[in-house]
Amino acid sequence: MTHIPPAEPQEESLGALVAAASDHISTLVRAEIELAKAEFRFDAKRVGTAAGLFGAAAFMAHLCLILASFAIAYGLVAAGMWTWAAFLVVTVFYLIVAGLLVFIGIRRLKGLTGMKRTLRSLKTIKSGEHDPALGAAPVTAGQTGGHRDPVRPGQ
Repeated sequence: MTHIPPAEPQEESLGALVAAASDHISTLVRAEIELAKAEFRFDAKRVGTAAGLFGAAAFMAHLCLILASFAIAYGLVAAGMWTWAAFLVVTVFYLIVAGLLVFIGIRRLKGLTGMKRTLRSLKTIKSGEHDPALGAAPVTAGQTGGHRDPVRPGQ
């Protein structure tokens, strides 16, 4: 019986190695993309289910608010108030609450600055100049956000 030595691995050319590496990288990228799609689908289903449950809960809470409004109105009727006046009192109460919420919402919107600092920062980055308002020292990894001015109302 003759013993055959194992074949020596042939030296592959640099081009073949680069092609193999490129093929492996593209396979890896495709697999990662497929994994991301599968995870996204799974998470999207969970988010959709949760949103549906929150919507159902909000609808039921709205129904409870309506029933509570009737209970309050009929409680006022039982206390001796006319039926129309009791329902009017409940309605006016909700109108006042709605008006306050609108007022607070409008006040919050007036405080918006329109992203002035971000636009200024982007213009500075685009022009390549240093903006003295951003600070003298360059931003390092540990100082993220430290270059921003403090937020002041009306700015």
